[in-house]
Amino acid sequence: MSLREHWQEINAEDWQGASLGSTVVVGLAALYVLAQHLWTAEQWVFLLDHANLAIHEAGHPIVGIFSDRLAVYGGTLFQLLFPLLFVQHFWRQRQSLGFAAAWLWLGASLLNVARYMKDARSQQLPLVGGGEHDWTEIFSRWNLLASDTRIAGFVSLIGVSICVLAVVWLWFRGRSDG
Repeated sequence: MSLREHWQEINAEDWQGASLGSTVVVGLAALYVLAQHLWTAEQWVFLLDHANLAIHEAGHPIVGIFSDRLAVYGGTLFQLLFPLLFVQHFWRQRQSLGFAAAWLWLGASLLNVARYMKDARSQQLPLVGGGEHDWTEIFSRWNLLASDTRIAGFVSLIGVSICVLAVVWLWFRGRSDG
């Protein structure tokens, strides 16, 4: 399937409509997420990042069941997999609001992961239960520890872009309905 065909499928008329009000709510949520991650010292979205933390921490032992060596990747894998599962669910249901909100969640999760990556060398973030810093271990394995902040910056850019695109897509989706 070509990119053009993909875009046409995304914008097909069988999608549930998006009201101006729902677009404004998602837009305000995106602004809040971005403001918290980009302009506060904590870089933490209270409810969302607590949920992401629980999902992240659950990922380690679940992946660890299959491989002790891969358990370190489980946290980030789950933190990104869960919003992607919701993206896929809302895509199949053709629910515009849920689809955009799930993309916003993914973007916010990437911002949270980037914050953790950026901390790999300095290790200033408090960790749940102490222990090892995932991204120090991962970047050390890949011989990329010295590039932690550059990689984190790139991941942040992707996260910000996804947050903005979720709102833009929902706005265009709503306009095509009217």
